Order: sequence, then C-alpha cells, then structure tokens
Amino acid sequence: MALKVSCPSCGAEVVWGRDFPYRPFCSERCKLVDLGAWATEKYRVAKPHDEADEDAMRGSDSGETPGA
Repeated sequence: MALKVSCPSCGAEVVWGRDFPYRPFCSERCKLVDLGAWATEKYRVAKPHDEADEDAMRGSDSGETPGA
C-alpha cells in the first residue's frame, strides 16, 4: 500500500514514491510556488531567543555601545 500525503501548497493528495519527482508537492507549479514563498521571505526560520541579543538591542536603542 502506497503512502499518501497532502501537498504542502494546495493540500491535494499525493502518493509518496520514488517515481514521483515533485514529492511532497503534487506538481511542479506547487513546488515553485513554495520556492517563491521562501525567496520572498514569506516563510522564515526563527532564530532561538537569546537574552544577550535582547540586552545588546536595548543598549543600542539608548545610544550606548553594546559590550562597552
């Protein structure tokens, strides 16, 4: 029995297999739509929260030099 997944772009059902070149997408169009979303920064990978970064930003907002 073949594994079926949903296309991340449009939600269409896709059979997961080696012979399907666009997996996990249902078509080249959906694959390119997703690539375009990454290219225009619609999707982003979040940076882990770091208190040191937050302290540095506070220092730069007040006119202070971070690390001084």
